[in-house]
Amino acid sequence: MATTTKELETRRTIRPVCNIWEESGTVTLRLEMPGVPKENIDLRVESDHLIVRGNRPQPEENGNYVVRERQWGDFAQSYTLDETIDRERIEAKMEHGVLTVTLHVKEAVKPRKIEVRAR
Repeated sequence: MATTTKELETRRTIRPVCNIWEESGTVTLRLEMPGVPKENIDLRVESDHLIVRGNRPQPEENGNYVVRERQWGDFAQSYTLDETIDRERIEAKMEHGVLTVTLHVKEAVKPRKIEVRAR
């Protein structure tokens, strides 16, 4: 069963910062997730959405906070995938608190150069 964006919004307590860019036949998402172990991330394709769910555990800190800006808890984010994305070639890696997801454009929709030959 697919999860709607509205359902994701009501359950989300934090939102990872994300940059998305396109180059050389790929679309890359880079989400900042400091303190989130890769085991706490659930990345999946549901219908025409890429869903990123996870949990940033509450840190074990003692004392009274003077400033408390870091958030913890569950998060879920949805990104719409169009028909040009090859859903079988999605790659993900977690490194230094940053999740990088690479989406490959289908070969059939990539621009290609046509050679002009002399007769």
